[in-house]
Amino acid sequence: MNTALRRLADWSAGTPKRLWAVAFALFFTLAGSWAMATPIGDGPDEYAHFIRAAAVARGQIGGPEVMVPHRVAGTDGLFAETGVQLPEWYQQLKTVHECYTGEDRPDASCAPPLDGSEKLTQVTTAAGRYHPAYYLATGWPSLLVDGPDGLYLMRLMSAVLCAALLASAVVTAAEWRRRSPALLGVFAAATPMALFMAGMENPSGGEIAAGILVWTALLSVLMSPDPLLLNRRLARLGIGGLVLINIRPLGLIWFAGALAFGLLIRQRGVVRMVLRRKILWVWTALLVLSAAGSLLWTAAHPDHSVIHVWEGLTKSSAARETISNTPTYITQMLGFFGWLDPAAPTLSLTIWTGVLATLVVLGLSFGRKRAALAVVGMLIAIVLVPAIAQGSQAEKVGMIWQGRYLLPFAVGLPLMCAMICASRAPGQGLPWRRLVAAAATGLAVADAAAFFWTLRRFAVGLWGPWLPLHAHWAPPGGWVLWTVVYTLAAFAVVLPVLVSDRPSTEADGPLRGGRPSRRARRMASIG
Repeated sequence: MNTALRRLADWSAGTPKRLWAVAFALFFTLAGSWAMATPIGDGPDEYAHFIRAAAVARGQIGGPEVMVPHRVAGTDGLFAETGVQLPEWYQQLKTVHECYTGEDRPDASCAPPLDGSEKLTQVTTAAGRYHPAYYLATGWPSLLVDGPDGLYLMRLMSAVLCAALLASAVVTAAEWRRRSPALLGVFAAATPMALFMAGMENPSGGEIAAGILVWTALLSVLMSPDPLLLNRRLARLGIGGLVLINIRPLGLIWFAGALAFGLLIRQRGVVRMVLRRKILWVWTALLVLSAAGSLLWTAAHPDHSVIHVWEGLTKSSAARETISNTPTYITQMLGFFGWLDPAAPTLSLTIWTGVLATLVVLGLSFGRKRAALAVVGMLIAIVLVPAIAQGSQAEKVGMIWQGRYLLPFAVGLPLMCAMICASRAPGQGLPWRRLVAAAATGLAVADAAAFFWTLRRFAVGLWGPWLPLHAHWAPPGGWVLWTVVYTLAAFAVVLPVLVSDRPSTEADGPLRGGRPSRRARRMASIG
């Protein structure tokens, strides 16, 4: 059995194009399963993003500002939303959202049908200030298909985008000489929450997937230099960076943070080699222009919301409370689905946390001084960045931080630790293949369990029976179908960790004096 699985893994990784296609299909299956099995409107803030995407697809990039009463995280206020002209049935998406977030956490059958008129009317969205690029990419199906079917297609377009980014990260990790640990880092970074968001109409999914690609490509460039692969790695870094910077305002900060930590653990001489590549300056120019455009867009669309924050909330108190909430934010990064009510089961959280902790311990054990410093720095940043961000804004907007906001940056921790192991750990001593295979199998079990547990909540409610034999609500095709499809894809996607390591070549390994071998330089110049 193990031999057959290893042969299948070696076949899937036989060529970069084949590996990308297989990884794309499997990640799309995972994200698409979340898209189809999650009730319409039950993604975080999804009704606002559906409206924004449908409006952008119709050429409505902006609109009049409308002050709308809202209550968020226990805080009342007037939120500055954007008015757009859409069919009347889009207004019902807000009613659907209110149904799912009731105090008794009912099953999804409480939602009213989306059967309103096609007559145009003004609908408001809190996402009207966001950059339109993501919504243009995902909103166009609403022009072709009306009603829930069009909304499902919009989700699937988000799944396509995220699957392409994640597949590129898998191919990049598979280029390492010791592929298995590097690939494990990618799969550990793609938490159930990351895959859930990838299947929702929400730019957070694309932001997380882009963060995984940016970290994977950047660490590959700086820690595993290969002149023959440098141009394509820089291209993947550039593509991931463009998506990350443009999709949400914080993307530029996450990209800068990844670059800072990546440079801290770089191999000696690699920066000199990278700076000689003309393609680097092309991508740098594109990223600078993109960052400038993103900053100009944000400056031109300020938030005029008026939030009634309680008087005792100060920057220091908000920061202290945020630090104390770190365990909650970590849980949210691993799996906190729907409108923040069905957390992943204890089994999933325990396994995923165990794999992450093991990677951190191994990264600290095998990393040299700068590498160990980078790992410790990442751990500190995961705690302090939310405190700084929320503390600086709490007096204006209240306590609104969620774990997924940090995930595009936090994915760098498992990737960094895994790649330290791939580049620094000795081949002898630990049973690496068995260790990696066991960790990947555990991640697949945890992922499948999180999906089933969340689907159970949608079918029978948060307090319903463990096995939803008498489901009150079912997704298109039924809950059994999507549970089986997701479970198979969860195990299949981690198969590449069984792939054989690359043979050593003259182009591999540490640079001597900052320069690759003569043969590697000649081959790189030809390529």
